[in-house]
Amino acid sequence: MLKAYKYRIYPNNDQESLLQQTFGCTRWMYNRLLSDNNEEYKTNKKSKINTPAKYKKEFEWLKDVDSMALCNAQMQLQSAFSNFFRRLKEGKKGNKLGFPKFRSKHSGKKSYTTNCIKNSIRIENKKLKLPKLGLINIVLHRYCVGQIKSATVTQNPNRKYYVSILTEQPSTLTQRDSTAEKIIGIDMSMSNCAVLSDGTKAKFQRFYRLSEKRLAKAQRRISRKVKGSNNRDKAKIKAANIHEKTSNQRKDFINKLSYRLAENYDIIVIEDINLSDMAGALKLGKSVHDIGFGMLRIQLEYKLKDRLKTLIKADKWFASSQLCSICGYKNVRTKDLSVREWDCPKCKTHHDRDVNAGQNLVNWYKNTVAQTGIYAHEEPTSASLVTSKVSQFVEVRKVAKQDLASPCL
Repeated sequence: MLKAYKYRIYPNNDQESLLQQTFGCTRWMYNRLLSDNNEEYKTNKKSKINTPAKYKKEFEWLKDVDSMALCNAQMQLQSAFSNFFRRLKEGKKGNKLGFPKFRSKHSGKKSYTTNCIKNSIRIENKKLKLPKLGLINIVLHRYCVGQIKSATVTQNPNRKYYVSILTEQPSTLTQRDSTAEKIIGIDMSMSNCAVLSDGTKAKFQRFYRLSEKRLAKAQRRISRKVKGSNNRDKAKIKAANIHEKTSNQRKDFINKLSYRLAENYDIIVIEDINLSDMAGALKLGKSVHDIGFGMLRIQLEYKLKDRLKTLIKADKWFASSQLCSICGYKNVRTKDLSVREWDCPKCKTHHDRDVNAGQNLVNWYKNTVAQTGIYAHEEPTSASLVTSKVSQFVEVRKVAKQDLASPCL
């Protein structure tokens, strides 16, 4: 299986200069390939993504950086077009199509990816060896296990450098006992992030709200500085540090919560909520994004998979908050979000809204998936997956030839 390890690195002045040059060259290569592809389509109605080697004779400064970083920029553009065609086939419209865009020089986050060829990426004498850069100081807070496949170097807006090392290692999964499965339902809560069906509530702190005043003060300082000045850059770094601390606090909380849940339960049932639509429609954008419920779903998905356990996503239209988990009574009128507790008019049971929703998710799993064995979100088998991928590729080529005659391309 593939597993990534993220470390903090400290390049010296020469290495930092070469890193900045590599960031710029990969960005330039991506934009040039996209521009030439668009011109080719306008002229000949055919899409063609060139290779980086074609430009090295004309632009010799491209030879100063890692060649695999330029090749990965080409692969990233190809992946962007593949995702665009896939969303087009799915019938999405407007901004959701995601036609590849040009990368900006002024973007806060910079990165490039390089591949390991003949042990070109390795850890040596407690330092990291990267192509063209040599040995870089690294904070090895945990062991890097497995064969190194690639490395992604990133610079955050606060000017800190990180590297993500992708490794391939043998699977250590062991079969679990299916006769004593522990099932739990999780409902999203605006005040506690997640509420379990057994009544447990995660003690979540609104990290963004706690740092909002300090962040507003830092942003006011940025607005008072002269554009392009060193003082403005320093003020930006201070604001970026506040953002990073808030993000790290949220990640730490969700990582610990998801680890405890994955260790203690075998089957976790959760709602498949569209968080982006929820944040926009209900005018709760800051609060929805602050609790990081989408991040919790992602963490649970891979941690349960590593333990041969299951994450079940219930249909987003399932009325988990409107049903009585005891007698099954359904409210005629949808209860407003301000109603946190209610009494069932049929069985007279007093319910906590979030706990009741979690219990309904468990009941939904036992009455549908557990009895029928049919789960709408489960992945297809390997044979059907290959067939679908081949048919998808054929359809994408047809769409690219027939339906993409648009002047914006």
